[in-house]
Amino acid sequence: MKAVLFDLDGTLLPMDQEEFTKTYIQLLSTTMEKYGYPPENMIKAVWMGVSAMVKNDGSTTNEEVFWKAFGQLFDKDVRADEPLFTAFYENEFENAKNVCGYNENAKKLVEECKKKGFHVILATNPIFPAVATKKRIQWAGLQPEDFELYTTYENIGYCKPNPQYYQEILNRIGVSAKDCLMIGNDVTEDMVAETLGMKVFLLKDCMINKENKDISVYPNGSFQAAIEYIKCQ
Repeated sequence: MKAVLFDLDGTLLPMDQEEFTKTYIQLLSTTMEKYGYPPENMIKAVWMGVSAMVKNDGSTTNEEVFWKAFGQLFDKDVRADEPLFTAFYENEFENAKNVCGYNENAKKLVEECKKKGFHVILATNPIFPAVATKKRIQWAGLQPEDFELYTTYENIGYCKPNPQYYQEILNRIGVSAKDCLMIGNDVTEDMVAETLGMKVFLLKDCMINKENKDISVYPNGSFQAAIEYIKCQ
């Protein structure tokens, strides 16, 4: 094995995904209302942007397709207000940390991978800008520099569960799928990496299994189990 890919939300950063999303959207809509973005339209526009990113085919970045979709509900140049959104992520977004957990074993797991000499990649679904991704990495007790690559909406044109998202990462680090391991908590979005020939490990602490799949087909368990799994590679 040459590389380990990690999911972030619900994996290295423990959280209830629904609670986090609700808190984040509320913080964003409340903050941006002051700048002329009605909350109802704001929430709808964000989800339009997310939907567009999930459908992205790699022909442009997720950033570009997000802003194009997001701007459809507003009669102004929303990109001109991008600094206001950046300021939100630098400031008010910090309050979303309150609904996230923390597990010291996340750092231990990453360090174990480094000790083994693996490429360490943060394969977090790239629907957030870098400023927000860096924050969430730090909430998990890690630093952006801990990863050779971390995906954001600025630097990639695919999203999970599209297998091409994982293939693009493999292309960038120059490692074949058979030499990689994906560790994540979402059965649909993370375990799909297996279809490319990657090894997978399902972290069960904050597991998401919307399709009620049989998880016994995947190596799975707690942080400690994941650490032991890495030690055996």
